[in-house]
Amino acid sequence: MTVRRKVAFGLGAAVVAGALVTLAGYVPPNERPRAGTASERLEGALVGAGSSAMQAAMQGWTAGYTGVQPEVTVDYDPVGSGGGREQFLDGGVDFAGSDAPLDEEELAEAARRCGDSGVFELPNYISPIAVVHNLEDVDELRLSPRTLAGIFDRRITAWDDPAIAADNPGAPLPPLAITPVNRSDESGTTQNFTEYLAAAAGDAWPHEASGDWPVAGGEAAQGNSGVVGAVAGGQGTIGYADLSQAGDLGVAAIGVGTEFVVPTAEAAAAVVEASETLEGRGEYDFALELARATNGSGQYPIVLVSYHIGCVQYDDRRTAELVADFLDYVVSPEGQQAAAEVAGSAPISDALRDQARTAIAAISAAS
Repeated sequence: MTVRRKVAFGLGAAVVAGALVTLAGYVPPNERPRAGTASERLEGALVGAGSSAMQAAMQGWTAGYTGVQPEVTVDYDPVGSGGGREQFLDGGVDFAGSDAPLDEEELAEAARRCGDSGVFELPNYISPIAVVHNLEDVDELRLSPRTLAGIFDRRITAWDDPAIAADNPGAPLPPLAITPVNRSDESGTTQNFTEYLAAAAGDAWPHEASGDWPVAGGEAAQGNSGVVGAVAGGQGTIGYADLSQAGDLGVAAIGVGTEFVVPTAEAAAAVVEASETLEGRGEYDFALELARATNGSGQYPIVLVSYHIGCVQYDDRRTAELVADFLDYVVSPEGQQAAAEVAGSAPISDALRDQARTAIAAISAAS
């Protein structure tokens, strides 16, 4: 049986006192003057790849970080979570962005790349996954977990189906075919969406959670932007994507207990606060098991938590220094605000920030 520990993620949690053991020569941004001096500035380049859901946040982070370290470039390729993890494990990038933590097989591969010091997984981005749709004359669409599962399992095939009508009494539902759109690539967004369906919809969703879409047929598209584009280009279409990329599409409210909850950063953060972090992994591996089946008021359980994944110890000292410096900016209040402004994400709590900084302080280079 997997052992888990409860973590206090209160947004108002006090900062945990105590000094961190830092990388030699590295002073975290929160401990140095924000204006910086020539001796404090770094030079070099970092390369990452992964989650397309986290793309907007990465743009905010890299833009903000340029103001702190103008001589450092951070390149990020939003190839999808699976592709990012694969490139990291193969040694092709310095870090990965992923909407799902490493699985057991990937953890073994990470041990081969990172050595005895292990891997870190930091939940640095919190955002709702929106159920987006293109349905004329329906201003507010409500979907219970079982109805949502039936739509994406392709058993509910028309918008005027009795199950949808029961969730939306009085709504002008058209006798129009439903076209579900799913991801064509291995995706952390798909992993999170199918985890929610498996946990909340019961036997209405007979598939295991997976980063690969488990239902045959239908329309598929690459990346979050591809799903949004396919939904926007059709009629009667429905899909799932990071809320930051929903644009002008309709966004469904999802049944939680006796309520229907719309996706917001605050509602997503509330679910993370009610979740647990897994034990039995590495010292700096803070992967979460999210409370998908919550009935808590005001909680939106189709939530995506994206991780930055990297080695606690790198072969190259400069890479270790740059990874630590960049990630400390990411988890800082300034970094979280930069992401929230462009991606609508929920800032991580003080407890998560303190937790992340224990891993960041441990990042070092092989001697």
